[in-house]
Amino acid sequence: MRAKGTAAPDDLGLEPTAPANAKQAHADLIRSDILEVATREFAALGYAGARIDEIAAQTRTSKRMIYYHFGGKEGLYRAALLDCYSRIRAIESTLDLGARPPLEALAHLVRFTFDYQLNNADFIRLVMVENIHRAEHMSAIPELHGLNLGVIATLGEIVDRGVAQGLMRRDIDLIDLHMSISALCFFNVSNRYTFSILHEVDMAATRTTARRRETVVELILRSVAP
Repeated sequence: MRAKGTAAPDDLGLEPTAPANAKQAHADLIRSDILEVATREFAALGYAGARIDEIAAQTRTSKRMIYYHFGGKEGLYRAALLDCYSRIRAIESTLDLGARPPLEALAHLVRFTFDYQLNNADFIRLVMVENIHRAEHMSAIPELHGLNLGVIATLGEIVDRGVAQGLMRRDIDLIDLHMSISALCFFNVSNRYTFSILHEVDMAATRTTARRRETVVELILRSVAP
């Protein structure tokens, strides 16, 4: 007998005799597909504008499976937020910044942040949506706090080495440094269209973004200098 609330193998598109690991892999694939589409929809239309029916229509699954995996629209939206932050933090953890001299490590982290945000505009737009809601949903995701402590620890390790070598000032506030990096990188995506119109500059142009990227790196390095 199948436990109440669990999906039968055919709900996942698999034969009843399929191995458990194959079923789990398929379920993970479905969940990933739903999150990808949901992130795009929430980023484009906001929480109120996005529709479960439309998300289901663009995935390889059904509306019923969205409710099975996420419980509903609110659960899906929160899962999309968590997934977006998890992705960037997971990649940050692979940068091996400890193997680089402190100033080079900081510059590398800034360039990574700039490039990631530029290439993942839906992440930025989703954050903008959540700010409209005053972080109402984010505050209900306890995993996010611990997840984002990792980047502060990474900055702390870089700064400690920089201070020890006389390359950085001693009074650096790590939260403030993280805020500055995020803000400077964020702007290039969040204000791309309005700034382009107001100042007649193509902020999406490769040359413009490359120049801005190095400007942001220089600004951050100057901000930590002794």
